[in-house]
Amino acid sequence: MTELKPWRGIHVASALPFDDDLSIDYDGFAEHVRWLAANGVHGITPNGSLGEYQTLTAEERAQVVTTAIEAAPEGFHVMPGVAAYGALETRRWVEHAAEAGAHSVLLLPPNAHRADRAAIVQHYRMAAQVGIPIVAYNNPFDTKVDLSPALLAELHAEGCIVGVKEFTGDVRRAYEIDELAPDLDLLVGSDDVLVELGLAGAVGWIAGYPNALPAACRELYELATSGDPGDLTEALPIYRDLHPLLRWDSKTEFVQAIKLSMDVAGRRGGACRPPRAPLAPEVAERIANDTEKVLAKGHA
Repeated sequence: MTELKPWRGIHVASALPFDDDLSIDYDGFAEHVRWLAANGVHGITPNGSLGEYQTLTAEERAQVVTTAIEAAPEGFHVMPGVAAYGALETRRWVEHAAEAGAHSVLLLPPNAHRADRAAIVQHYRMAAQVGIPIVAYNNPFDTKVDLSPALLAELHAEGCIVGVKEFTGDVRRAYEIDELAPDLDLLVGSDDVLVELGLAGAVGWIAGYPNALPAACRELYELATSGDPGDLTEALPIYRDLHPLLRWDSKTEFVQAIKLSMDVAGRRGGACRPPRAPLAPEVAERIANDTEKVLAKGHA
């Protein structure tokens, strides 16, 4: 069997456990890394939005990466998020990830302002100078910058990126990306379009809900990306069961929602750092009930 490229497969955008005083529980995080590996996912993406990286100090952010790498068993890949407001700071985070032993990195475009094409290209060029594989992250909702298929093709042609986490939810983009950059790897960026992008040729998934339901998500991913029409037929009932939860991944409250599902599933989700506030009671009740329904159907 051909070895999986280190940015392909399921990388879990990891939630981060906090102690009662909201300091990071690094031992708990290391245990979560090992648990995810034992449950069949292919890697982890620390310091993403789900990992609340915006609330971490530089020292905390660095230790999260080293903790993940030290806890990862052989063959389990680590793809840290390296987003920062400035390109120089971004490159420092890319360098840190490479020196720590990461296998690839996930990089947003510049987001301190609505960057133009030239600024975006320069941003990725500077990061690519480090030499570690870079997966671009297209999230125009939060960054106000759209990595269009044409721009992604340009970045790939220059050797700046190996793949893209596509978060727009517009599954039509998959086909245009394939036409303009057929060797650029498409990674599912939002949980609630997994089957659609799997059908369109995705070779990876940077995923939120495997934090709570790794086995079910792994099964669904394999069915959705196998290329076998019969597997898609088998995937759809699972997808329908999970979709009330998966769609939280593309909502503002996704961190709180996924952490709550973890708690219900017997994992440690816990509180978020401010400014993320607790869910409204009626929202929390709905997520908890939907999680219990999924668990009752044997999905875990």
